[in-house]
Amino acid sequence: MGVKSSLLVTVAAIVPQVVLSQDVIELDEAFVFSGLVPVEVNRTGSTVEVLDAADLEDHGQSVQEALTRLPGVSVVANGGLGQESTLVIRGLGETYIGVTYDGIELTDPAAPTNTFAFGQLSRAQAGRVELAKGTQTAVYGSDAIAGTVNITSWRPEKDGVSYRSNVEVGSFGTYSGSVSMGQRSDTAEVAFTLSRITSDGYAADNFDDEADGFRQTVLSFSLEGEVSEAVDAGVTLFHSDDETEYDAFGNTIGLSDGERTGIRAFVQTSTGAIDHEIALSFFTGRRDEISAFGPFPFEGKREKLEYIGRTSIGANAKLAFGADWTEEVSSAGGTAFADENGGLFGEITYALSDQTDLSLSLRHDLYSDFDDQTTGRIAAVRRFGNGVTVKGTLGTGYRAPSLQERFGFGGDATFVPEESLGGDFGVMKDYASGSFGLTVFYTEIDSLIRYDRSTFSLFQLPGTTTTRGVELASDWQFGAVTVYGNYTYTDAETDGARLVRVPRHDLTLGAETLLVGAWSGSADVRMVRDLLDVDGAGNSVALDDFSVVNLGLRYDISDTTEAYLRLENVLDEDYQTTLGYDAPGRSVFVGLSASF
Repeated sequence: MGVKSSLLVTVAAIVPQVVLSQDVIELDEAFVFSGLVPVEVNRTGSTVEVLDAADLEDHGQSVQEALTRLPGVSVVANGGLGQESTLVIRGLGETYIGVTYDGIELTDPAAPTNTFAFGQLSRAQAGRVELAKGTQTAVYGSDAIAGTVNITSWRPEKDGVSYRSNVEVGSFGTYSGSVSMGQRSDTAEVAFTLSRITSDGYAADNFDDEADGFRQTVLSFSLEGEVSEAVDAGVTLFHSDDETEYDAFGNTIGLSDGERTGIRAFVQTSTGAIDHEIALSFFTGRRDEISAFGPFPFEGKREKLEYIGRTSIGANAKLAFGADWTEEVSSAGGTAFADENGGLFGEITYALSDQTDLSLSLRHDLYSDFDDQTTGRIAAVRRFGNGVTVKGTLGTGYRAPSLQERFGFGGDATFVPEESLGGDFGVMKDYASGSFGLTVFYTEIDSLIRYDRSTFSLFQLPGTTTTRGVELASDWQFGAVTVYGNYTYTDAETDGARLVRVPRHDLTLGAETLLVGAWSGSADVRMVRDLLDVDGAGNSVALDDFSVVNLGLRYDISDTTEAYLRLENVLDEDYQTTLGYDAPGRSVFVGLSASF
């Protein structure tokens, strides 16, 4: 059957956690994985954004910096690269975001809320990033109330041998480099990426003048191929080793020394009318928090077994169905806790006509420590002949309390899963030289779990938390100049009290253009207004509004090599996204990249 033919047969059947490691390179960029059935982006009712390698290179050192240029996305951070940060999607933080890397689930069971450290994800680790906004629980299970971020490592884009490399130096004593190698044929593919980044950092804490450094080495590997005419198989691997300096309790110097390793193996086959895939994955995250109080170890482990099948129902409908089983272990200071859950899921996609598509998703989870959870989602899209597309989703979701939230310091074993209801509705219009889109979103969550700084403990918030708002996005082509912009209004509150660290107004404007000969340039400005945080006594504090300007300049040395200059925070804006922690000031980075 072969890799390419097998993927074309099974593409409409694979759940995102299962397929990202192998299918993206075989599909056109227009395909996305916002449901159990991967589809063309204009045929999904979900709001999906895709960043390719060029998008990631143009916007800073980390993937989260590129994500903040998208509507509905913001970041709050305790400093620069590697420091603690929170990705926020439509008013909800990383606690409500599912994350996969080459099909491996990367959220850390040993983290306080089972999250992924986006502040440590450099752009060298990603070849493509897909962000699906809105409730995805019926597809991904727990945690995906705000959306999902699916990351794919670099893959060769043509048959034969391919290479990619990058070196960069810049402010704060930052040095980074990466190299990727791969080979692709009709029957097999192998890809490998090694990256290294070091930074002296800067003193972000207002009460300490000690710079906080960051050092990280990351390896990713993938191999897949044809075992026989009817069977394909493959394996993906991810490993990171990092050291992060931070300001510990009492303004003492702290060091987080950690490793993350993920591996996943899969087999694809077909038996008549049904195509099958089975996958087994393992994840281990370990970190030692070293401070004046001594070392304190954390370790999280996850084992996951997945099956999915696919079949057609007539000419216009497809059915995807499957099951998964997950066991998680979380250890803090040598004390370990574990739980497990199984899930049954299915999705029907139906083309009502050439212009209209509908999908229905349903998932049932069985937990060892909680009552069963059932979630569902409906998504629809209608394409009109005048370039207008109307789409929308409505779904239920839940988030199971993490092991550390229940059994760790300040936790409560009686916590119950948070439950949600959410939806969005969008209208997009394409023109000959540009596009414009408007999306309205709404999510409500009951039994929200929050941290009380005054008591150093977690509690389950009574009442209903709601996030609602509107996203506007547009881009236009004027000869050699491309201009783009997006604006997000977010109202996030619990019974009238605003959620902190969620900007009410977030506007990004930018332009890219060819200059002279092989020169090209870019500029963007991000303006944030009305942002709150909370002080040590639990009182809300208004942070200053800010506007950050970035500039970029590129020179094509040859068809395969380019040099670039990136200026960040050009006006040296003094601002904070987290109370007491300054964002980076003016900084300069120069680099050289090649791909052949």
